[in-house]
Amino acid sequence: MSRPPFLDLPAGARAYRLSTARGEFAVQECGAPERGTALLLPGFTGSKEDFIGLLAPLADAGFRAVAVDPRGQYETGGPDSEQAYAQSELALDALALAGALTTAGEPGAAATVPGSPPHLLGHSLGGLVARAAALRAPERFASLTLMSCGPAAVSASQQQRVTLLLSALGSMSMEAVWQAMRELDQSPAEAGQAPYPDGAGPDGPGARVPPDIDAFLRRRWLANVPAQLVAGGRQLIGEPDRTDELAALPLPVHVVSGSVDDAWPVPQLDAMALRLGARRSAVPGTGHSPNAERPRTTAEALTAFWRELSPCPG
Repeated sequence: MSRPPFLDLPAGARAYRLSTARGEFAVQECGAPERGTALLLPGFTGSKEDFIGLLAPLADAGFRAVAVDPRGQYETGGPDSEQAYAQSELALDALALAGALTTAGEPGAAATVPGSPPHLLGHSLGGLVARAAALRAPERFASLTLMSCGPAAVSASQQQRVTLLLSALGSMSMEAVWQAMRELDQSPAEAGQAPYPDGAGPDGPGARVPPDIDAFLRRRWLANVPAQLVAGGRQLIGEPDRTDELAALPLPVHVVSGSVDDAWPVPQLDAMALRLGARRSAVPGTGHSPNAERPRTTAEALTAFWRELSPCPG
């Protein structure tokens, strides 16, 4: 659902496979945990690259940022079984990732402070998974940020689109589905999303997608496990409202979105934030993926929240 603004990792960032109690996950990481660690989960059809524009700003603010390809998405891979991508399974993966990031000396990862849990952020479908993980074990996280993620199923129009996609996945090859989405101008890249970082290029519908980004979007789509897409799509159209459960937890929550959103209408996100007693941030001039559309502005909103919870040591 997100289109990365660029693909080259910023200075000081690295890509590797993070070992956890539930297997290895492809990640991109930047920064040292002076103020804490941020664990970033992408949305439906997305990947760690959706957060690439956030890595340097978060690192500059004193946070270790770790963006993940969840099970079945892009470079992590996974089995061809829908049950493997049940929300409960993905929530356990998030808890395993959190555990790896709070264990000093974890192979393949920079050491962090034992016992210091990460700030968990989930975008769109990743937000539903992040919420499930927080409900299962809130003590494993320093905070929860729901980015462009509402209280229950996506809007009626998006449910129709997802249902069409599920039907296509049941009868067409991944390549054929990709070509059909391109022809309908409904590719996994969000229609009308700015393909550049803040102030770096043209904005709005019809903005040119650079060839390297276009090739990446196709490569990423083809690498996704179809069973994961089916399971994720079903979550998007069938998710119950668990806002009251989340509100009962002693966990700081931040609701972040663009100024417009066709997956969960912005007024619905405003109301959810009120029910949660959560901080609310709307990034001006962005849609469903503020993390990719205006990453620096989005990073400012995120770090303002996290800094209050993670004061600078010393």
